[in-house]
Amino acid sequence: MQRPPTPAAFVVLACSAVLLLPACAAEEPRDDKPPSTPAGVTAQAGSATSVHVMWDGSADNKEVTGYEVYRAGTKVTSLPGTKRMVDIEGLAPRTAYSFTVRARDAAGNLSEPSASASVTTPSAAPDDDRAPTRPGRVEGRTDSGTSVTLTWRRATDDTGVTSYDIYQEDSRVHSVTGTRTSARVTGLRPGTVYSFTVRARDAAENSSPDSNSVDLTTPSAPGDDSPNTAPTDLAATVRKGSIQLRWTPPETGAPVKEHQLHLNGKPATTIVWGAQPPAGTATYTMTVTDEPGTRYSIKLRAKLPDGTWGDFSAQRTVVVR
Repeated sequence: MQRPPTPAAFVVLACSAVLLLPACAAEEPRDDKPPSTPAGVTAQAGSATSVHVMWDGSADNKEVTGYEVYRAGTKVTSLPGTKRMVDIEGLAPRTAYSFTVRARDAAGNLSEPSASASVTTPSAAPDDDRAPTRPGRVEGRTDSGTSVTLTWRRATDDTGVTSYDIYQEDSRVHSVTGTRTSARVTGLRPGTVYSFTVRARDAAENSSPDSNSVDLTTPSAPGDDSPNTAPTDLAATVRKGSIQLRWTPPETGAPVKEHQLHLNGKPATTIVWGAQPPAGTATYTMTVTDEPGTRYSIKLRAKLPDGTWGDFSAQRTVVVR
């Protein structure tokens, strides 16, 4: 008769199983390579108590997940990897500051500190509630599929313009000092229409009205022959109790029967025509009941023959009378 295994045999078998386990599991290689050092760091006074810091994106063998901004070696803020600019508030007027930036990856590796960017905040302007005039004659050109250059005429202010803020639709994407009349905006997408405006700002944080809007379409990427699906020539005219819109639908090879209207970044309504939509220029009158001074940001996109939505038109901003 065969004897059952002894307890010692069980111990040997169990140990053998344990010893085999590590050979079956592949360990993830440890990421100990830090991102590249951020370059192109600039610091510009936005007011007597704030500084606008910007930088170029870093590279990493996996992914840059964040940036850390330091003032004189002390960390003042952390940002996600998608951000490359920040306003540092609560500073003192007529004071010199220096800023550096470090990139961080998912493993917590930090890059070396960037080169230092120095700036001096201007004097405070007490009891200044007068905004600068709007910048004049904003123009632009596309430099590549991912960048554009804007130019404008100087604004005026009773205490002096400290900075110009560049807005893409309703988001500030860049700032330059008040002595500049041009700016280069990067990080754009090829084959996309962008609407830019410029505002002047003084040391008391008073901002001017928007400049005129300039629409720029970045060139498509090489080899991309897809047609432009954005409505063009959008115009918005404010009337008492209404806003009249005019635009040119995109060329799709078939009638465009629907457009989606977005107000302040959110879908507001779908404009639907019958079997035969208007040829050439399309019009739509939007009734408004908000109080005078209400601000609307308006853009459109068309429903394409395959049932998907096309690209957005340039944005128009109006104020209700």
